[in-house]
Amino acid sequence: MSNEKQSSLKKIMAIRGMGAAITAFIGLIVIYVAFGLINPAVFSGQNIMNLLRSMSKYLLIGIAQSYILITGNIDLSIGSMVGMSAMVAATLMSRGVHPIAAIVVALLCCLVCGVINGFLVGKFKLPPFIATLGTMFITRGVAYMVNGNRNTDAIATGIGKEAGDSFQNIFYYGSTLGVYNTFWIALLFFVIFFFLLSKTRTGRHIYAIGSNIDAAKLSGVNVVATTTKAYLVSAVCSCVVGLILCAQAGMGNMEAGNMYEMYGVAAGVIGGVSPLGGTGLLLGTFAGAAVWQTLENGLNMIGAQVGIQRVVIGVIVVAAVLLDVVVRGGQFKKKKGN
Repeated sequence: MSNEKQSSLKKIMAIRGMGAAITAFIGLIVIYVAFGLINPAVFSGQNIMNLLRSMSKYLLIGIAQSYILITGNIDLSIGSMVGMSAMVAATLMSRGVHPIAAIVVALLCCLVCGVINGFLVGKFKLPPFIATLGTMFITRGVAYMVNGNRNTDAIATGIGKEAGDSFQNIFYYGSTLGVYNTFWIALLFFVIFFFLLSKTRTGRHIYAIGSNIDAAKLSGVNVVATTTKAYLVSAVCSCVVGLILCAQAGMGNMEAGNMYEMYGVAAGVIGGVSPLGGTGLLLGTFAGAAVWQTLENGLNMIGAQVGIQRVVIGVIVVAAVLLDVVVRGGQFKKKKGN
Protein backbone atom coordinates (compact mmCIF):
# COMPACT_ATOMS: atom_id res chain seq x y z
CA MET A 1 0.00 0.00 0.00
CA SER A 2 2.86 2.30 0.88
CA ASN A 3 4.52 1.63 -2.48
CA GLU A 4 1.25 2.42 -4.28
CA LYS A 5 1.01 5.74 -2.45
CA GLN A 6 4.61 6.57 -3.32
CA SER A 7 3.96 5.66 -6.95
CA SER A 8 0.86 7.87 -7.07
CA LEU A 9 2.76 10.74 -5.46
CA LYS A 10 5.57 10.39 -8.01
CA LYS A 11 3.06 10.50 -10.86
CA ILE A 12 1.49 13.67 -9.46
CA MET A 13 4.84 15.36 -8.94
CA ALA A 14 5.96 14.33 -12.43
CA ILE A 15 3.26 16.57 -13.94
CA ARG A 16 4.99 19.60 -15.42
CA GLY A 17 4.24 22.63 -13.27
CA MET A 18 2.93 20.67 -10.27
CA GLY A 19 6.02 21.38 -8.19
CA ALA A 20 5.67 25.13 -8.77
CA ALA A 21 1.94 25.00 -7.96
CA ILE A 22 2.55 23.18 -4.67
CA THR A 23 5.32 25.64 -3.80
CA ALA A 24 2.91 28.52 -4.42
CA PHE A 25 0.32 26.94 -2.12
CA ILE A 26 2.93 26.46 0.60
CA GLY A 27 3.99 30.08 0.16
CA LEU A 28 0.33 31.12 0.43
CA ILE A 29 -0.06 29.36 3.77
CA VAL A 30 3.16 30.84 5.15
CA ILE A 31 2.24 34.38 4.03
CA TYR A 32 -1.30 34.14 5.38
CA VAL A 33 -0.20 32.80 8.78
CA ALA A 34 2.56 35.40 9.05
CA PHE A 35 0.15 38.28 8.44
CA GLY A 36 -2.37 36.70 10.82
CA LEU A 37 0.19 36.57 13.61
CA ILE A 38 0.96 40.26 13.08
CA ASN A 39 -2.72 41.24 12.90
CA PRO A 40 -5.24 38.59 14.11
CA ALA A 41 -8.01 40.38 12.19
CA VAL A 42 -6.59 38.69 9.09
CA PHE A 43 -8.06 35.41 10.42
CA SER A 44 -11.57 36.84 10.83
CA GLY A 45 -14.37 35.22 8.85
CA GLN A 46 -15.39 38.48 7.19
CA ASN A 47 -11.83 39.19 6.06
CA ILE A 48 -11.57 35.69 4.58
CA MET A 49 -14.81 36.23 2.65
CA ASN A 50 -13.62 39.62 1.40
CA LEU A 51 -10.29 38.09 0.45
CA LEU A 52 -11.99 35.35 -1.61
CA ARG A 53 -14.18 37.89 -3.38
CA SER A 54 -11.26 40.17 -4.23
CA MET A 55 -9.12 37.20 -5.27
CA SER A 56 -11.76 36.13 -7.78
CA LYS A 57 -10.92 38.97 -10.18
CA TYR A 58 -7.24 38.04 -10.11
CA LEU A 59 -8.08 34.36 -10.60
CA LEU A 60 -10.16 35.05 -13.72
CA ILE A 61 -7.53 37.39 -15.13
CA GLY A 62 -4.86 34.85 -14.22
CA ILE A 63 -6.72 32.13 -16.14
CA ALA A 64 -7.01 34.48 -19.13
CA GLN A 65 -3.31 35.26 -19.21
CA SER A 66 -2.17 31.73 -18.27
CA TYR A 67 -3.82 30.22 -21.34
CA ILE A 68 -1.94 32.70 -23.51
CA LEU A 69 1.38 32.34 -21.68
CA ILE A 70 1.28 28.55 -22.02
CA THR A 71 1.08 28.96 -25.82
CA GLY A 72 4.23 31.07 -25.59
CA ASN A 73 2.39 34.34 -26.27
CA ILE A 74 1.02 37.23 -24.23
CA ASP A 75 -2.21 39.25 -24.23
CA LEU A 76 -1.80 42.95 -23.48
CA SER A 77 -5.43 43.69 -24.36
CA ILE A 78 -6.91 41.93 -21.33
CA GLY A 79 -7.21 45.02 -19.13
CA SER A 80 -8.74 47.07 -21.92
CA MET A 81 -11.23 44.29 -22.70
CA VAL A 82 -12.21 44.38 -19.03
CA GLY A 83 -12.84 48.12 -19.37
CA MET A 84 -14.74 47.66 -22.64
CA SER A 85 -16.93 44.96 -21.11
CA ALA A 86 -17.74 47.12 -18.09
CA MET A 87 -18.50 50.20 -20.18
CA VAL A 88 -20.56 48.44 -22.86
CA ALA A 89 -22.69 46.58 -20.32
CA ALA A 90 -23.12 49.63 -18.05
CA THR A 91 -23.93 51.98 -20.92
CA LEU A 92 -26.64 49.68 -22.25
CA MET A 93 -28.15 49.05 -18.82
CA SER A 94 -28.08 52.75 -17.90
CA ARG A 95 -30.14 53.32 -21.06
CA GLY A 96 -32.75 50.74 -20.16
CA VAL A 97 -31.46 47.62 -21.96
CA HIS A 98 -32.16 44.37 -20.09
CA PRO A 99 -29.08 43.10 -18.17
CA ILE A 100 -29.01 39.78 -20.06
CA ALA A 101 -28.94 41.56 -23.42
CA ALA A 102 -26.26 43.95 -22.15
CA ILE A 103 -24.13 41.01 -20.97
CA VAL A 104 -24.49 39.25 -24.33
CA VAL A 105 -23.41 42.38 -26.25
CA ALA A 106 -20.42 42.90 -23.94
CA LEU A 107 -19.42 39.25 -24.40
CA LEU A 108 -19.70 39.47 -28.19
CA CYS A 109 -17.46 42.57 -28.22
CA CYS A 110 -14.80 40.72 -26.22
CA LEU A 111 -15.09 37.58 -28.36
CA VAL A 112 -14.52 39.64 -31.51
CA CYS A 113 -11.35 41.00 -29.93
CA GLY A 114 -10.28 37.45 -29.03
CA VAL A 115 -10.76 36.24 -32.60
CA ILE A 116 -8.79 39.21 -33.97
CA ASN A 117 -5.94 38.54 -31.55
CA GLY A 118 -5.92 34.85 -32.45
CA PHE A 119 -5.76 35.48 -36.18
CA LEU A 120 -3.16 38.25 -35.93
CA VAL A 121 -0.86 36.05 -33.85
CA GLY A 122 -1.70 32.58 -35.17
CA LYS A 123 -2.34 33.20 -38.88
CA PHE A 124 -0.52 36.39 -39.74
CA LYS A 125 2.42 35.69 -37.38
CA LEU A 126 2.43 39.13 -35.80
CA PRO A 127 4.46 39.26 -32.60
CA PRO A 128 1.87 38.89 -29.80
CA PHE A 129 3.26 41.94 -28.02
CA ILE A 130 2.56 44.14 -31.04
CA ALA A 131 -0.75 42.53 -32.05
CA THR A 132 -2.31 42.73 -28.60
CA LEU A 133 -0.80 46.16 -27.97
CA GLY A 134 -2.81 47.34 -30.96
CA THR A 135 -6.04 45.70 -29.76
CA MET A 136 -5.35 47.08 -26.29
CA PHE A 137 -5.57 50.63 -27.63
CA ILE A 138 -8.57 49.79 -29.81
CA THR A 139 -10.63 48.21 -27.01
CA ARG A 140 -9.74 51.00 -24.59
CA GLY A 141 -10.84 53.44 -27.28
CA VAL A 142 -14.16 51.64 -27.55
CA ALA A 143 -14.52 51.86 -23.77
CA TYR A 144 -14.10 55.63 -24.03
CA MET A 145 -16.34 56.15 -27.05
CA VAL A 146 -19.28 53.93 -26.10
CA ASN A 147 -20.67 56.54 -23.72
CA GLY A 148 -19.29 59.68 -25.28
CA ASN A 149 -15.95 59.85 -23.43
CA ARG A 150 -17.47 59.88 -19.97
CA ASN A 151 -18.31 57.38 -17.26
CA THR A 152 -21.86 56.07 -17.29
CA ASP A 153 -24.72 56.98 -14.99
CA ALA A 154 -25.74 54.41 -12.39
CA ILE A 155 -27.16 51.32 -14.10
CA ALA A 156 -30.23 51.53 -11.86
CA THR A 157 -31.25 54.78 -13.57
CA GLY A 158 -31.94 52.81 -16.73
CA ILE A 159 -33.07 49.33 -15.70
CA GLY A 160 -34.57 50.29 -12.34
CA LYS A 161 -33.45 49.71 -8.78
CA GLU A 162 -34.73 46.14 -8.51
CA ALA A 163 -33.01 44.94 -11.70
CA GLY A 164 -29.89 46.94 -10.84
CA ASP A 165 -29.69 45.42 -7.37
CA SER A 166 -30.21 41.95 -8.84
CA PHE A 167 -27.34 42.42 -11.30
CA GLN A 168 -25.04 43.72 -8.56
CA ASN A 169 -25.97 40.91 -6.19
CA ILE A 170 -25.33 38.22 -8.79
CA PHE A 171 -21.88 39.49 -9.73
CA TYR A 172 -20.60 41.13 -6.55
CA TYR A 173 -22.62 41.86 -3.40
CA GLY A 174 -24.79 38.76 -3.08
CA SER A 175 -23.72 35.51 -1.43
CA THR A 176 -24.56 31.81 -1.55
CA LEU A 177 -23.82 29.42 1.34
CA GLY A 178 -22.09 32.25 3.14
CA VAL A 179 -19.61 32.94 0.32
CA TYR A 180 -19.84 35.86 -2.11
CA ASN A 181 -21.20 34.95 -5.54
CA THR A 182 -18.13 36.51 -7.16
CA PHE A 183 -16.04 33.64 -5.84
CA TRP A 184 -18.51 30.99 -7.01
CA ILE A 185 -18.50 32.53 -10.50
CA ALA A 186 -14.70 32.51 -10.60
CA LEU A 187 -14.60 28.95 -9.27
CA LEU A 188 -17.04 27.78 -11.95
CA PHE A 189 -14.89 29.23 -14.72
CA PHE A 190 -11.78 27.79 -13.08
CA VAL A 191 -13.28 24.27 -13.10
CA ILE A 192 -14.40 24.59 -16.72
CA PHE A 193 -11.12 25.91 -18.05
CA PHE A 194 -9.05 23.60 -15.82
CA PHE A 195 -10.85 20.65 -17.40
CA LEU A 196 -10.42 22.10 -20.89
CA LEU A 197 -6.69 22.60 -20.41
CA SER A 198 -5.85 19.37 -18.61
CA LYS A 199 -8.30 16.81 -20.01
CA THR A 200 -9.01 17.68 -23.64
CA ARG A 201 -7.21 17.57 -26.96
CA THR A 202 -7.40 21.36 -27.21
CA GLY A 203 -5.52 21.60 -23.93
CA ARG A 204 -2.81 19.24 -25.17
CA HIS A 205 -2.49 21.32 -28.34
CA ILE A 206 -2.11 24.51 -26.30
CA TYR A 207 0.81 22.98 -24.40
CA ALA A 208 2.28 21.59 -27.63
CA ILE A 209 2.32 25.01 -29.30
CA GLY A 210 4.04 26.56 -26.30
CA SER A 211 6.62 23.78 -26.04
CA ASN A 212 7.62 23.66 -29.71
CA ILE A 213 5.40 25.22 -32.35
CA ASP A 214 7.25 23.58 -35.28
CA ALA A 215 6.93 20.12 -33.75
CA ALA A 216 3.26 20.84 -33.03
CA LYS A 217 2.66 21.67 -36.70
CA LEU A 218 4.36 18.45 -37.79
CA SER A 219 2.11 16.56 -35.37
CA GLY A 220 -0.96 17.94 -37.10
CA VAL A 221 -1.89 20.65 -34.60
CA ASN A 222 -3.93 23.46 -36.13
CA VAL A 223 -1.92 26.37 -34.75
CA VAL A 224 -4.32 29.09 -35.91
CA ALA A 225 -7.40 27.43 -34.40
CA THR A 226 -5.65 26.54 -31.15
CA THR A 227 -4.14 29.99 -30.71
CA THR A 228 -7.52 31.57 -31.40
CA LYS A 229 -9.18 29.31 -28.83
CA ALA A 230 -6.65 30.43 -26.22
CA TYR A 231 -7.36 34.07 -26.97
CA LEU A 232 -11.11 33.39 -26.82
CA VAL A 233 -10.69 32.00 -23.31
CA SER A 234 -8.85 35.19 -22.44
CA ALA A 235 -11.71 37.24 -23.90
CA VAL A 236 -14.41 35.38 -21.96
CA CYS A 237 -12.60 35.75 -18.63
CA SER A 238 -11.90 39.42 -19.31
CA CYS A 239 -15.58 40.02 -20.06
CA VAL A 240 -16.65 38.43 -16.78
CA VAL A 241 -14.20 40.57 -14.80
CA GLY A 242 -15.60 43.64 -16.53
CA LEU A 243 -19.10 42.64 -15.41
CA ILE A 244 -17.82 42.15 -11.86
CA LEU A 245 -16.28 45.64 -11.81
CA CYS A 246 -19.48 47.08 -13.27
CA ALA A 247 -21.52 45.39 -10.54
CA GLN A 248 -19.10 46.53 -7.84
CA ALA A 249 -19.34 50.19 -8.86
CA GLY A 250 -22.95 50.08 -10.03
CA MET A 251 -21.84 51.99 -13.13
CA GLY A 252 -19.25 51.94 -15.90
CA ASN A 253 -15.79 53.46 -15.45
CA MET A 254 -13.70 54.15 -18.56
CA GLU A 255 -10.51 53.23 -16.67
CA ALA A 256 -11.86 49.92 -15.37
CA GLY A 257 -9.36 47.09 -15.76
CA ASN A 258 -6.35 49.37 -16.06
CA MET A 259 -3.17 47.27 -15.64
CA TYR A 260 -5.14 44.04 -15.24
CA GLU A 261 -3.16 42.37 -18.01
CA MET A 262 -0.10 42.65 -15.76
CA TYR A 263 -2.05 41.33 -12.77
CA GLY A 264 -2.86 38.30 -14.90
CA VAL A 265 0.81 37.76 -15.70
CA ALA A 266 1.66 38.04 -12.01
CA ALA A 267 -1.01 35.52 -10.92
CA GLY A 268 0.13 33.01 -13.54
CA VAL A 269 3.87 33.42 -13.06
CA ILE A 270 3.70 33.29 -9.25
CA GLY A 271 1.83 30.01 -9.65
CA GLY A 272 4.45 28.53 -11.94
CA VAL A 273 3.09 29.28 -15.42
CA SER A 274 6.15 29.87 -17.56
CA PRO A 275 6.26 33.06 -19.64
CA LEU A 276 8.46 31.05 -22.02
CA GLY A 277 5.53 28.79 -22.89
CA GLY A 278 4.66 25.11 -22.62
CA THR A 279 4.59 24.81 -18.82
CA GLY A 280 2.14 25.61 -16.08
CA LEU A 281 -1.08 24.51 -14.41
CA LEU A 282 -4.23 26.46 -13.66
CA LEU A 283 -3.94 24.98 -10.17
CA GLY A 284 -0.81 27.09 -9.85
CA THR A 285 -2.66 30.12 -11.21
CA PHE A 286 -5.27 29.64 -8.48
CA ALA A 287 -2.49 29.66 -5.89
CA GLY A 288 -0.80 32.63 -7.58
CA ALA A 289 -4.01 34.68 -7.50
CA ALA A 290 -4.47 33.78 -3.84
CA VAL A 291 -0.87 34.75 -3.03
CA TRP A 292 -1.29 38.08 -4.82
CA GLN A 293 -4.52 38.94 -2.99
CA THR A 294 -3.23 37.68 0.37
CA LEU A 295 -0.16 39.88 0.04
CA GLU A 296 -2.28 42.86 -0.93
CA ASN A 297 -4.77 42.21 1.84
CA GLY A 298 -2.17 41.47 4.50
CA LEU A 299 0.06 44.43 3.69
CA ASN A 300 -2.97 46.68 3.73
CA MET A 301 -4.11 45.36 7.13
CA ILE A 302 -0.72 45.92 8.73
CA GLY A 303 -0.68 49.48 7.40
CA ALA A 304 1.92 49.15 4.63
CA GLN A 305 1.89 51.91 2.03
CA VAL A 306 0.61 51.14 -1.47
CA GLY A 307 4.09 51.72 -2.89
CA ILE A 308 5.54 49.06 -0.60
CA GLN A 309 2.80 46.64 -1.62
CA ARG A 310 3.67 47.07 -5.29
CA VAL A 311 7.42 46.68 -4.64
CA VAL A 312 6.93 43.45 -2.69
CA ILE A 313 4.68 41.91 -5.33
CA GLY A 314 7.02 43.07 -8.10
CA VAL A 315 10.01 41.42 -6.43
CA ILE A 316 8.09 38.16 -6.09
CA VAL A 317 7.09 38.20 -9.78
CA VAL A 318 10.69 38.82 -10.90
CA ALA A 319 11.96 36.10 -8.57
CA ALA A 320 9.39 33.62 -9.93
CA VAL A 321 10.38 34.32 -13.55
CA LEU A 322 14.08 34.16 -12.68
CA LEU A 323 13.55 30.79 -11.01
CA ASP A 324 11.75 29.53 -14.12
CA VAL A 325 14.62 30.66 -16.36
CA VAL A 326 17.21 29.01 -14.08
CA VAL A 327 15.28 25.75 -13.89
CA ARG A 328 14.77 25.64 -17.66
CA GLY A 329 18.42 26.44 -18.20
CA GLY A 330 19.35 23.45 -16.06
CA GLN A 331 16.96 21.21 -18.00
CA PHE A 332 18.40 22.31 -21.33
CA LYS A 333 21.97 21.72 -20.17
CA LYS A 334 21.00 18.26 -18.94
CA LYS A 335 19.52 17.40 -22.33
CA LYS A 336 22.67 18.56 -24.10
CA GLY A 337 24.82 16.54 -21.75
CA ASN A 338 22.88 13.43 -22.59
